[in-house]
Amino acid sequence: MSELPPCPQCQSTYTYEDRDHFVCPECGHEWRAGEAEMEDGLNIKDANGNPLADGDTVTVIKDLKVKGSSLVVKVGTKVKNIRLVEGDHDIDCKIDGIGPMKLKSEFVKKA
Repeated sequence: MSELPPCPQCQSTYTYEDRDHFVCPECGHEWRAGEAEMEDGLNIKDANGNPLADGDTVTVIKDLKVKGSSLVVKVGTKVKNIRLVEGDHDIDCKIDGIGPMKLKSEFVKKA
């Protein structure tokens, strides 16, 4: 029996193989063989130090003014299906009622 690699996201040893992918039943992360070594190098963490990944849901921890508008993103706003990007504002997302935005990871926590 072959040794399966641990999950690159949560380090769980309970991974299993599904066709050409590996799956972690604890955090739901899926990856291809060899993909864990070729990560794009984005090591982005939330305000509490938890690692973020594409597709995560986060919660805003501070009222954020929207530049060029009178709108405010309120504390506790849930943002679903985030996308990580490089730069100062390292989260690309769409907020209900406001639209597409870029957020700083220091103002969110993983939901």
